[in-house]
Amino acid sequence: MKLGKKKMMLVSFMLFSLFFGAGNLIFPPFLGQNAGSRMPFAIASFLITAVALPVLGVIVVARFDGLDRLAKKVDARFAVVFTILIYVSIGPGLGIPRAASVPFEMAVAPYLPENMSVTLCMVLYSLVFFLIAGWLALTPNKLVERIGKFLTPSLLLLLVFLFLNFVFRGTAEVAAPQEAYAAAPAVKGFLEGYQTMDTIAALNFGLVIATTIRSLGVEKKKSVMGYTVKAGILAGGILSAVYLMLAYMGMKSSGVYEIQENGAWTLRCIVQQLFGNPGAVLLAAIFTLACLTTCVGLITSISQFFSGLTKKLSYKQWVYLISGFSFLVCNQGLNTILGISVPVLDAIYPMSIVLIILGLCDSWIGTNRYIYPCTVGAVGCISILYVLDQAKVPLGVIGTVCHKLPLYSMGLGWVIVGVGAVAVSLILEAAAKSMRAGAGELAE
Repeated sequence: MKLGKKKMMLVSFMLFSLFFGAGNLIFPPFLGQNAGSRMPFAIASFLITAVALPVLGVIVVARFDGLDRLAKKVDARFAVVFTILIYVSIGPGLGIPRAASVPFEMAVAPYLPENMSVTLCMVLYSLVFFLIAGWLALTPNKLVERIGKFLTPSLLLLLVFLFLNFVFRGTAEVAAPQEAYAAAPAVKGFLEGYQTMDTIAALNFGLVIATTIRSLGVEKKKSVMGYTVKAGILAGGILSAVYLMLAYMGMKSSGVYEIQENGAWTLRCIVQQLFGNPGAVLLAAIFTLACLTTCVGLITSISQFFSGLTKKLSYKQWVYLISGFSFLVCNQGLNTILGISVPVLDAIYPMSIVLIILGLCDSWIGTNRYIYPCTVGAVGCISILYVLDQAKVPLGVIGTVCHKLPLYSMGLGWVIVGVGAVAVSLILEAAAKSMRAGAGELAE
């Protein structure tokens, strides 16, 4: 069966909405404001980690029929631990609570009356938010219809409306870039793409999209992969366009407003200038729609994974459990969640990137049994060391060696380590082949 253009577009909209959540809204305008005149260089590299790698991740995971099967290329035990870590971090541990807290703290809380309890309102808002998200996640077969047909188009129309108003009515002045962007805008933009969490999310959503395409009547794996690639490219194009709009608004307002605490405050300043207090409704709608669709996708994919991992709880029970736990975590506050997310992402993001790249090159890797464990293991070790180093944990001689690595101070020391690990794995495979050949000759 072939998918028509309409269904193909709905699947692409669904994938876009799964990706486009809290981080996707707040980081591009923040990047634009901080990068100022260097924004084009920063956003170009930002799109690598925030668009290109996530799209490739979706394709790779769909190709392997799930993250766990891809991760087993490293080791069976690693696959279990890494997959659970990914699902917990992108889900109830960080991703879902962040998506729920952002719309409230940035689009609702600032407009509450002074005598009203912010804490109580947050509890009530997040309760309603997770009740709706959980209800939508209970029927995963209807996600394409509900998200792709209604929620995503509404979100895109609101974003385009905001952008056009800013272009024609907004106060614009471009400032000089902040220190980090002035020195290395491309590197900084690349690392900021981590914060969207989309490359990690892609490891979840790949199987969701493939399953969705199969539910529409496509059975052949080759056809499923073809439509997954098309959906990824279309969703990536929409993501790129939205990121460019948000980064542009941030850049053009960099000389108008002082540097804000985060990108949500940047957007709030822009909306306030354009629409005054009534703009709070527009901002709340944008944030809520964006974050709701992402939460639904995350709850769905994670519940599917854990219900398959253990038969003790059903899919619906996992939906209730994840929604409830996320509700508790999100009430700890946005800044607390963001503070935790940075070191966690610095630790697991490089491994995710390497796993995706290796998965793309799997047909060329062939029978080399060393390349996956060597490369992912080495990158994982240096990433964890970097996180500990940033946390001021004394590392002694190891820390001294790490600081001598190229790009380490920029958070990219794992790149050279990964390349070195690939080289080592090729040498080990060549040595193993030589030994096997020698053993064969002796046997003869």
